[in-house]
Amino acid sequence: MNLTVNVLIGGEAGQGLVTIGQILTKSLVRSGYYVCVTQSYMSRIRGGHNTFAVRFSDQEVSAPQEEIDLLIALNAETLTLHKNEMSPKGIIVIDSKIQVEDGEFIRPPFKELAALKFENTAALGIAGSLLGIDEEMIAGILDEQFGRKHPETIEENRKALRKSYEWAQDKKSSLRKFAPIKGRPSRLMMDGNQAISLGAASAGINFCSFYPMTPSTSIINNMIAFSKTMGIVVEQAEDEIAAINMAIGASYAGAPSMVATSGGGFALMVEGISLAAMTETPIVVVLAQRPAPATGLPTRTEQGDLNLVLYAGHGEFPRAIFAPGTPEECFYLTRKAVELAQKYQSPMFVLTDQFLADSYRAIEPFDVDNLNSVNPVSNSEPNTMPYKRYVITETGISPRLLPGLTKNLVVADSDEHDEFGHITEDLAIRKSMVEKRMRKGKGIISEIIPPDYFGDDNPDLLFVSWGSTKGAVNEAVRNLANYGIRSASLHFSQIFPLNPSQFIARLENAKNVISVEGNFTGQFANLLRQQTGFLISKQIHKYDGLPFTSKFILQKYKEFFNENS
Repeated sequence: MNLTVNVLIGGEAGQGLVTIGQILTKSLVRSGYYVCVTQSYMSRIRGGHNTFAVRFSDQEVSAPQEEIDLLIALNAETLTLHKNEMSPKGIIVIDSKIQVEDGEFIRPPFKELAALKFENTAALGIAGSLLGIDEEMIAGILDEQFGRKHPETIEENRKALRKSYEWAQDKKSSLRKFAPIKGRPSRLMMDGNQAISLGAASAGINFCSFYPMTPSTSIINNMIAFSKTMGIVVEQAEDEIAAINMAIGASYAGAPSMVATSGGGFALMVEGISLAAMTETPIVVVLAQRPAPATGLPTRTEQGDLNLVLYAGHGEFPRAIFAPGTPEECFYLTRKAVELAQKYQSPMFVLTDQFLADSYRAIEPFDVDNLNSVNPVSNSEPNTMPYKRYVITETGISPRLLPGLTKNLVVADSDEHDEFGHITEDLAIRKSMVEKRMRKGKGIISEIIPPDYFGDDNPDLLFVSWGSTKGAVNEAVRNLANYGIRSASLHFSQIFPLNPSQFIARLENAKNVISVEGNFTGQFANLLRQQTGFLISKQIHKYDGLPFTSKFILQKYKEFFNENS
C-alpha cells in the first residue's frame, strides 16, 4: 500500500478527544499499522483548543504530517482553525448540531447516536467506520479501557459504537478502507515517556522523586503504575530542591535513583547536581524540554535546554547527556544513563521534549531477557583499612561501599575532602581530587554512542540533528531522494561528550551541511563548532512550540538553495 493517512481529532479539553485518539491509535497498531501521534494541548484543565493527530501507514512513520486527511471536529473552533490544512481529498466530520458555514462535511447526529456521556464513542465509531477499521477490534479495546473500572459502561459504549458504524457505512468517502494487515506482527503502542520509565525500571532504578511538571510528569505516573510490582519507591516532594536531594540521599544509601523534571524544575536542582558530583553519588536526571524562558509554553515542545544541562552545576565534573529520538532510544538510552551513573559515580542526563513524550509509536517488543540491572555496590574491595571512600585511582573510580551494610565507616561531605571523605583545605589534596574526578570522564568518552548515519554515502547535502527531530529529518532525506537529490542525516542521540573521530569525516566530505534543531540559537551546532572547529553556517531552527515536519524542513532547504521544485 505505502499510503500515509493523517487523522486529526480536535476539540476542547474535557470532550474526550484523547480517549478517542488513544483507542483509534491502539486499533491501528493492533491491525498491523505503523503510527506517529502528535498531541497539542493548552495549559488548561478544561476548554482551550486541543488536538490529537495520528498519522499511520503500512510503512514506518516517525514524524508528523501537516496536511489532514480526516478531520474529526468536536467543536466549531476545530473546523475554523484546521479547514485550510485539509488535503485535496480530505474528509471533515462535524456534529450536525454545531452551526457552521456551508461546506462538504459529514454531519453525524451525535445526539441521536449516543447519550451525551458517550458522544466521543460515537465520534470514534464514525472515524473507525470511515477508515474501515474492524468494529470488534475497537469494541474490544473499549472494553479493556473502561471495563474494569466502569463495567456498567460496556454496553452503552458498544451500543454507541454500533449505531455510529451503521450510520457511517453508506456515507461517501474518498478515504481508503484499512483492513487488518495479513500476518501482522505484534507491536506495542508506546510513547517516549512510557519508554523512559520502562528503561529506568529495567536498569534497576528503585527510587524516584519528583515535583510535577509538564511534560515530565507522565514518566513518574507510569512508574507509579508498576511501582508495587517492581518494588520501586516513588515520592512526590514539596519542590524540586527537595526532589533532587531525596534522590541523592536514596542513592547514597544504595538505591539507584532518578528524578524527572522540566527546565524550570531543573534550574532549581542545579545545586543538588553539584552535590552529587562532589560526593560522587550516582543519579540520573531526565529533563523533558518545553518552550521557555520562565513558564513559557508548558504544554508545547522545544529543544532549548541543551546549554542548561551542558553547563549545569558549579565547578567541573564529568557527565553524559543523551537525547533519544524514538521511544526505542528512550528505553535503551535511559538504561545507558543509569549504567553510566552507577559505574562512574556521577550525574547523568536524559533530554527529551513534549513532542516525543506524548508521541505514541508502534514499536517491536523490547528484548528484556538478556538485559541486566545495575549493581550499586562496587565490585572492587577496598585495598586499605580503614576504608577510603575516595581513594585515588588510575580511573578516578573509587570502590563504593554502602553505609550500614559493612563494618566500614562510609563518609561523604559536600566540602572538598580527602580520600577518607573528611573535609580538607590542603590544596595539594584539592588538586588531586579534582584530577581524580575528571579522570572518570575518560571512561565516559570511551563509551560514547556514535551518531546514526542515514542516507546516501556520498551526499550533496548532510543534515545534522539531535533528539526528537530524527524522524522528520530522515523523512526529508527520503523525500529528497525522490527528486534525485543525494542527501543524508547525521543524528546524535548522545550529545555530550562527543568524539569527533566518529563523525568529522562525514561533516568535511559533505558538499553542504545543514543543522536542524528546535531552538533559536543553534545550541548543538555551536557545541559541535566548540568541540571540532567545524562551522555549520546553514541552520534550520524552529521555536514556535510545534514539532518539525518533513515539509517544514524541505521548505527551508528550498529557501537556502532557491529551489523551485
